[in-house]
Amino acid sequence: MHTVKRTVLVTGASSGIGRAIAENLLQQGHHVIGASRDCRKFMRQMATFSPVQLDLSRLQELPQKLRELEQSFPHIDAVVFSAGMGRFGSLEEFSYGQIEALMTINFTSQVFLTKALLPSLKHKAHSDLIFIGSEAALKGSRKGAVYCAGKFALRGFTQALREECSNSNVRVCLINPGMVKTAFFEQLSFEPGDDESNYILPEDVAEAVAYVLNSRLHTVMDEINLSPLNKVVKFKKP
Repeated sequence: MHTVKRTVLVTGASSGIGRAIAENLLQQGHHVIGASRDCRKFMRQMATFSPVQLDLSRLQELPQKLRELEQSFPHIDAVVFSAGMGRFGSLEEFSYGQIEALMTINFTSQVFLTKALLPSLKHKAHSDLIFIGSEAALKGSRKGAVYCAGKFALRGFTQALREECSNSNVRVCLINPGMVKTAFFEQLSFEPGDDESNYILPEDVAEAVAYVLNSRLHTVMDEINLSPLNKVVKFKKP
């Protein structure tokens, strides 16, 4: 395995998994473009880090924003899609707006971003599209109908996209983590257990991303599933 210095766009780079991925890639000497809804969360200035304000929930604005992004950073040769949101509950508990918002962030906006960048990525000597999915893409679960639907959709999208890109130099990979110990669970009614064997760390996901990016150019990891050693779910008291 050898490291090739890349220009990597990371969505959701201001917190959680996305931040860990951005930090890992910066440590390896890659140029990271960190996309976030709020760039004020990026405190340190680095020559190899470029913050970009990008609100993936505003679908109508995305085509123009993405054209501007491509013009500003024509050397992008890898994208890590780590932006996402979590909302759980029975289907009847969701409003129509909440269903639309969840699917927009977890699926539709990622398709928009891929469509915008794919033509230029196909002209690069080599390029990568790495999607951060979820164990929710592998099996439906109670209270997860809408969330699982978005992750299942993303999984089907990456599988089809891999086939579409098979005659190009674009590699497509989906990474499905189990429960990761981040602020993702702060607004939810459950979280992973307290023992360190009950959860994955954001740095674990970042290492998987780095492995994919740094792998031999003619090798493709179609899908990687990451799970805690002992899966324990802890429900919070109301």
